[in-house]
Amino acid sequence: MGRITMIHVEGLTKLFGDFVAVNDLSFSVRAGEVLGLVGPNGAGKTTTLRCLAGIIPPTRGTVHICGSDLARDPIAAKRQLAFFNDEPRLFDYLTVEQHLAFTARIYQVEHYRPLADQLLLEFELTEKRNALPGELSRGMKQKLVIACGLLHSPTVIYFDEPLTGLDPLGIRRMKDSILNRARAGAAMIISSHLLHLVQEICTHILILKNGRKVIGGTLEEITRKFSELHGDASLEEIFFRATSESGAPAPPPPPVSIEDQEPL
Repeated sequence: MGRITMIHVEGLTKLFGDFVAVNDLSFSVRAGEVLGLVGPNGAGKTTTLRCLAGIIPPTRGTVHICGSDLARDPIAAKRQLAFFNDEPRLFDYLTVEQHLAFTARIYQVEHYRPLADQLLLEFELTEKRNALPGELSRGMKQKLVIACGLLHSPTVIYFDEPLTGLDPLGIRRMKDSILNRARAGAAMIISSHLLHLVQEICTHILILKNGRKVIGGTLEEITRKFSELHGDASLEEIFFRATSESGAPAPPPPPVSIEDQEPL
């Protein structure tokens, strides 16, 4: 028996005046799958996620979240999802614990405290529960936003650059958090320029260029296809070939500094 389709996108198109930001995009994500949404700057990744979250309406096309039409039944659809961008936005005069209490009221989560405590522990915020945002580091703010977004137990989760501002230990724990929720049956979309992250945790890949899908499928399918055509291919090689004008080989990588190396 196949897994349930949690996200279904059909013919998604978004225009800003005469500019086509997203063009006739269709794909699905099933329970337990993690889709990596990648592409060069301006490819339409963030616009796509904002449309999928109901933040901006598409010009054409449909988005279904757990069977609910996002345009026709937005409340039912949005109860199932969480969207995290790369810039945490918090209330200056609410403590960490008050942010969680406020979120619980908005989403009508009863008896939220045990889950809130669990999330504080998972994201290493227990000792900061009485702190205001001004007392938190950039990474801690990001963790608090994510904890609040997970409080209503969403089954569809979008991340736009999820590792921004996190230290090496925070990066590792965020990867584990993403994978654990996927194993529990959540459907996830992750947009990131960090191709090593995408290759490590995503089951499927969707590469965009100029708002259009240029290639999509499981990581194994895409890797096999490009390896048959060009020999052994990493995701970085696939990305450059799929998004270049000529399909030329990837340029040599720049020197890697100590700060840029992936933590062990």
